[in-house]
Amino acid sequence: MNPFLSKLLVDLARKKLEKKQAKTKPVSKKQIIPLVRNFQVELSHAIQEYVYIIIGVFSAGFGLKGFLLPNHFIDGGATGISLLLEHTTRLKLGLLLIVINLPFIYLASKTIGKKFALKSIIAIGLLAIIVHFVNYPTITEDKLLIAVFGGFFLGLGIGMAMRGGSVIDGTEVLAIYLGRKLSLTIGDVLLLINIIIFSVGAYVLSIETALYAILTYLSAAKTVDFVIDGVEEYVGVTIISNKHEELRIMLTQNLRRACTIYAGKGGHGTNGNSYNKDIIYTIVTRLELAKLHTEIDKIDKSAFIIMGVVKDIKGGMIKRKPLQDQH
Repeated sequence: MNPFLSKLLVDLARKKLEKKQAKTKPVSKKQIIPLVRNFQVELSHAIQEYVYIIIGVFSAGFGLKGFLLPNHFIDGGATGISLLLEHTTRLKLGLLLIVINLPFIYLASKTIGKKFALKSIIAIGLLAIIVHFVNYPTITEDKLLIAVFGGFFLGLGIGMAMRGGSVIDGTEVLAIYLGRKLSLTIGDVLLLINIIIFSVGAYVLSIETALYAILTYLSAAKTVDFVIDGVEEYVGVTIISNKHEELRIMLTQNLRRACTIYAGKGGHGTNGNSYNKDIIYTIVTRLELAKLHTEIDKIDKSAFIIMGVVKDIKGGMIKRKPLQDQH
């Protein structure tokens, strides 16, 4: 790390400790080191998050000004509401993006957290500035390309902003809030909101524009999923078998995969007697499931296997090597 930055972090940690302790009591080096480490972690994460947000904002701006705005297209969510109002009023889109999203950001500060709300305000403010001041070239006038690629770049921007711990479209926050209150899924709430927006778009603009707007929304939604979940979808696999030791060796030595062993007890058996067994848990990508099933069947065709989608992972051996062919 830069020496100046290291010294700054040490000074900040020292001041923080001195506020908590009496001034006559000296601050030890052992107390400062953990705080400096925490500052370094927080700083590196904050830099990474804001890089994501900046990339997301420029991408969303490109989707809006390079595709949607010049061709009078709309999208779903708060961005779609802003685009509708921009078409029907003389207000600038940059101002509308801020005004429309403010109630959602206030709701986010109450339901999710103030830090999330602050980063979202910064992200939306940056998007408004870019939309107002940055001149993107108009890429195409083909309506299908506008809907698909406009949605793609807008979705890329929304997804990158979410990676950075913020939103540039506040309707997701409303969907989370209403989902808790009405016992609906977030997807259901977003669908209802966008049906209303597209219906208004069909009335104010045209049915054709509304239909293209739905295509834009679907393209954006799929891109958001792609950015958030990554290229590969991970699957958590739980294996229950009497041949657990052979399966463990197959996973760790042949397939080069890490696994976790749980000590379990069966809930049924002869005359209701339970029995002890090891339960294996590992993570693979969806593309690697077929190979894993083949190797499990070689050892125990009657093994009980439970699979579930894992949204994100960190650390471990999952990303180091692909499943190896067994010789």
